[in-house]
Amino acid sequence: MTVVKQDDAIIQLQTSATRSKLINNGIPWGVEKIKAPQAWSMTTGRTIKIGVIDTGIDFHHPALRGSILPGINLVERNRPPIDDNGHGTHIAGTIAASNPSHGMIGVAPHALIAPVKAFDQYGSAFVSDIVQAIDWCVRNKMNVINMSFGMRTKSKSMLNAVNRAYQKGVIIVASSGNDSKRKSIDYPARYLNTVAVGATNALRKVAPFSNRGAHIDIYAPGDRIVSAWLNNGYHEMNGTSMATSHVSGAIALLLELYPTLRPSDIKSVLKRSMLPLKYTKARKAGELDVMKMLNAARELYG
Repeated sequence: MTVVKQDDAIIQLQTSATRSKLINNGIPWGVEKIKAPQAWSMTTGRTIKIGVIDTGIDFHHPALRGSILPGINLVERNRPPIDDNGHGTHIAGTIAASNPSHGMIGVAPHALIAPVKAFDQYGSAFVSDIVQAIDWCVRNKMNVINMSFGMRTKSKSMLNAVNRAYQKGVIIVASSGNDSKRKSIDYPARYLNTVAVGATNALRKVAPFSNRGAHIDIYAPGDRIVSAWLNNGYHEMNGTSMATSHVSGAIALLLELYPTLRPSDIKSVLKRSMLPLKYTKARKAGELDVMKMLNAARELYG
């Protein structure tokens, strides 16, 4: 079996030091940068279900209470999908944390996260479990699937699962990888029927670690991202995984207002509304901007 590993870099910080990096009453810089707070008077992602295929989730984290669906554990089938690594909780926090008084608020604070644990405590997973995870998300009517992981080689079984989800109207958001490649990105982000996400920093430059190139659909904040962690904590992480969670949350905001959009429609809206990146010659590269995204959707489908 092929094994998939997560390779995001974590910067270990004490909870108090990490929380001091949250801005504007618990809004992390990336959430602020993509202009998500400006949309909350119109949409908060309510009723939108996001399957997070990852290491599970910390069900007791105060920032995530009220945001979590039961989910499934594909690593230990008889146990709930409890996070024993931290990565999945971090991703979920950026997408849908909803308790700024206890740390932070995410991009879509009223979206619902279904933790789909396919990765073990070391951040490793079998492709066969990821395929089952995608199919579980489709069967359980997720609107969005967040896949903050990557592999260097293609997999026919994963490609087929991605295509099945796409045909059923489920949008998959996937990270491009953290190998600093200029013209290549990881799978499954490289598959046509996903939204491939690269990472930017606070200066709106492509982050040095991010894979990039023509296969990227959109960029989003992925450098020094603070989010929820195990044991009621908060940590800062770098990676295209973090960028991917911003995009998944933004799509939840979009789908609350336009629930009939198909995956192809969503990709069109994202590409039509990208904010041009600074310091790059790539004319097709752009960064997520929630307000521009919603305005583009209104023009196309309103």
